[in-house]
Amino acid sequence: MSIINNKKAFHDYFIEEKIEAGLVLDGWEVKAIRAGRVQIKESYIQWKKGAFYLIGCHITALPTASDHVKPIPTRPRKLLLRQAEINKFIGKVERSGYTLVPLNLHYSHGFVKMEMGLAKGKKLHDKRQSSKEKDWSREKQRLLKQSR
Repeated sequence: MSIINNKKAFHDYFIEEKIEAGLVLDGWEVKAIRAGRVQIKESYIQWKKGAFYLIGCHITALPTASDHVKPIPTRPRKLLLRQAEINKFIGKVERSGYTLVPLNLHYSHGFVKMEMGLAKGKKLHDKRQSSKEKDWSREKQRLLKQSR
């Protein structure tokens, strides 16, 4: 079950490969995510200190969060991946033009998971071509529906 999708990632990047990763979250963050108070539009994934981290993901604390915890909405969150997956993506990210972007947050067996994609940036003419193809497929579906 999807919590939030990153539509901007599909607009700005060609997604070549997808993988699911766990997140290291605090209790207040899980409650806020379940309430839908999360935004991943401007976030990205960065390699540092021997692990991948989700940077720029904004999780707004609930007003009922406890007083003894000081919530930081945009703190870096560690991603949980197997070592083989980490090694594979380190090699691919170090090549020029490739990056890891978060695609969506979803539930998997009660846990909050993130689907991330290995992406290559689109140029302006690529974005125009993608929008033309999208418009044509929409128009084609409309025409097929009318002819029935």
